[in-house]
Amino acid sequence: METLALDFNLVPRGSLDEIPDEAVEHGEVFTRRWIVEMILDLLDYRSDHDLTAVQLMEPACGGGAFLEVIAQRVSESCRKHDRNIVEALHSVSAFDLLPRNVMAARSRVERVLTDTGWTPDEAAKVAEAWIRRGDYLLEQGPRPAIDVVVGNPPYIRLEDVPDNRTNLYRSLWPTMVGRADIYIGFFEAGLRSLRPGGRLGFICADRWMRNQYGRELRKLVSDGYALDACVTMHDVDAFEEQVAAYPAVTILRRGEQGPAVVADTKREFDESAARELVGWACGDAEGAKSSASYEAARMPHWFSGDDLWPTGSPARLAALEDLTERFTVLGDKQSGVRVGIGIATGADKVFITNESDLVESERLLPLAMVRDTTSGTLTWSGNFLVNPWDEAGRLVDLDQYPRLASWFRQNEAALSGRYVAKKAPDKWYKTIDKVEHGLTARPKLLFPDMKLSSHPVLDEGGFYPHHNLYFITSDVWDLEVLGGLLLSKVAEGFVDAYAVKMRGKTLRFQAQYLRRIPVPRPDEISDELKDALATAFRARDVEAATAAALKVYGLREWPK
Repeated sequence: METLALDFNLVPRGSLDEIPDEAVEHGEVFTRRWIVEMILDLLDYRSDHDLTAVQLMEPACGGGAFLEVIAQRVSESCRKHDRNIVEALHSVSAFDLLPRNVMAARSRVERVLTDTGWTPDEAAKVAEAWIRRGDYLLEQGPRPAIDVVVGNPPYIRLEDVPDNRTNLYRSLWPTMVGRADIYIGFFEAGLRSLRPGGRLGFICADRWMRNQYGRELRKLVSDGYALDACVTMHDVDAFEEQVAAYPAVTILRRGEQGPAVVADTKREFDESAARELVGWACGDAEGAKSSASYEAARMPHWFSGDDLWPTGSPARLAALEDLTERFTVLGDKQSGVRVGIGIATGADKVFITNESDLVESERLLPLAMVRDTTSGTLTWSGNFLVNPWDEAGRLVDLDQYPRLASWFRQNEAALSGRYVAKKAPDKWYKTIDKVEHGLTARPKLLFPDMKLSSHPVLDEGGFYPHHNLYFITSDVWDLEVLGGLLLSKVAEGFVDAYAVKMRGKTLRFQAQYLRRIPVPRPDEISDELKDALATAFRARDVEAATAAALKVYGLREWPK
């Protein structure tokens, strides 16, 4: 696991006092008690254990929603293990920025402890030791190894935090990149504080799993931690007030990745369903579980790296993981497939024309556009790429092509004003991408960038793809057979799981998502299934393509 030397000397002496907390949007959202109970159960923080020997940290305690339940469990544990509550004086640590929250949380803990039979003095002593005012992300000095980090970190965009505090956060917690929410830093700080085997349980927005600013946190998790459970709760009334937070309960552990429980809940998910789900998740039953208010699956692994984590039902995620384990993805050279993107020019009005005599004929390439693929059969609209590159990948000498030179000179202001031209003024007429010699003549599958469903279209050779088209070439596949696989709902399911969703549920069929699709070796597919896939592709029959693909992948059905 990567280690990070945290230089708390970066935090100026007195920095907490110099940055008034009133200047910060605190992002307070308080959690319902039954949700807290569920998270603590998933963390195995139960009164059956001697909780005086367990180090628990809550980084942002608010008014004490978590601490109330924690205090209850610690009190019960002390009774069961014949300990005095003051023996738990240093077993729990909690922070909050606001004095009123610190007071409210202490009062809540005191009330729980006195209600369970401890003296007011003992309760007050414990509450004061557990909870203190401070910024968890700026706590100076080394932290003890923690067994459990738990809570509901604040929902604040970094642009809403004063610059001086933001700079301190970023310097200490390098996963806070881009337009990160502040909870990213809470995840990193909490994870890095864990002892081996220690666990973190947060209820928090799940956007970091599926957007760019979460990439460094996903990499951190992949490099040294494990996802034990993820319970998506987008429609559940999990908080004391209505918020558009798209939350998930995430349980992470410092250690090697093992099986992972994923669950997706519905609006009806409640306290009773939570207890049932926890009982199943904490057991050893394999496979899937479903009820009226949730679906869950136990996966043998979780997804690695800093790439976006996939979305979908638990059964769908389990199928994705299974196929990825059993087959080679298109992004792997062993698949015998290459995935690429068409040419970006930086000035389409200059480089794309439908006039066949605009410049010398050898400087024109027939260009495939998105609209040419609409019917499912490539129907050329008559556009050409005005090509400034020779077969060796060098810019042509304009003196040898007078009509090309004349056309570019007429548009020199537009071409020279582009960023790509300003970087290399002597190459002012270059396109952003070079033309790849030989690609035009190669057979290829074309994918429009944005589409509601998978839409591979065969170019038998003769056209160069525009930048809104992605292409697939192969020396080992019959492209109609591969096209049938990629037309299927199985292939589409991978793009749907990984791709950013556009308005109206439009999918982005970009190279990074196409490369996620697993395929068998062509020689592993029977002639009968090859014929079925090719026939379905030519007929644009998604249902038939999916039926054949399921047989190829050894699946009975494709999960919803």
